[in-house]
Amino acid sequence: MTSTSQAGARFRDRRIVFANGAVGAPLVVQSANPANYHAAMRAADAAPRVAIDAQLFLPPGAHAPCPAVVITPGSLGVAPSHLAHAETLNALGAAVLVIDPFGGRGVSSTVANQTQYSFAASAFDVLAAAAALAGMPTIDASRIGAQGHSRGGSAVMTAAMRRFADGAFAAGPRLCAVYAAYPWCGHQFDDPDVGATRVRVVIGERDDWCSPQQAQGAIHAIRLRGGDAGFGLFAEAAHSFDRATPIERVADASVSPNAPTVYLADDGAMIHPRSGEADPGLVDRDLMVWALKAGYGVRGATIGARDDQPRLFRGHSIAFWRSAFRLAG
Repeated sequence: MTSTSQAGARFRDRRIVFANGAVGAPLVVQSANPANYHAAMRAADAAPRVAIDAQLFLPPGAHAPCPAVVITPGSLGVAPSHLAHAETLNALGAAVLVIDPFGGRGVSSTVANQTQYSFAASAFDVLAAAAALAGMPTIDASRIGAQGHSRGGSAVMTAAMRRFADGAFAAGPRLCAVYAAYPWCGHQFDDPDVGATRVRVVIGERDDWCSPQQAQGAIHAIRLRGGDAGFGLFAEAAHSFDRATPIERVADASVSPNAPTVYLADDGAMIHPRSGEADPGLVDRDLMVWALKAGYGVRGATIGARDDQPRLFRGHSIAFWRSAFRLAG
């Protein structure tokens, strides 16, 4: 992959060229900043608008319409690993839309503070990006998927939920497949219906940023609801084990992997773990402050890869998307 602009430039202003000749085309995705899931599902039109940066990579020589994947980064923003995944999927014959949730919101990182915009807004970004793709003649609207990492993994899982998608984007496209890499699964719908969307979660057994057990529970709930859901636990792997970088400690990371799951009612209202009551007025910060005061908060977490973990991740994701999109292997 070749980039002809400075790495520090805003994502929309970078010129990115893949080895196969695909060039990123800047795209603006019209999204929103709902205060919480209830607001996204019941009053999406009233939520403040935000334009997020994106780049679209069409596979050179592909026959239109082609399948497409929305790639959503995590708390550190768009990294070389996300572009490497985009290049891999593009080489398979899929269009790839890499979105940058940060630039348009004036955010540089959510590592130390995840409440700068809501997790509902992150999921809304994914659906807004899918809607933008569905309107393009070069894209097969029936084969639009999403791959998210960390916070982005949480976003794509929520975007797959029928309750959320039908409420936030009633007339929008439905994701055919979702690949969630080491997602935080601290928010889960009481009714985890994903319809026909195929869902896969992969996470490392040594992840100290997100809870493997919570992710496993989320997948099990989807299965019990009748969904096509799979779970992959990678041996000896830490958070972000797909990155081609050594293991490192992120000292300012604010995490609470062992906090109780916050369930969401059918209208998106958060159900407080202590009271068991659904409250449409609760927002992410309310529950995160509660988790900290209850003693679940931890400062610092580990990211990075060991040995051939990035290669194993790549192989797993390729196999998933080949199957989901019915691509020749």
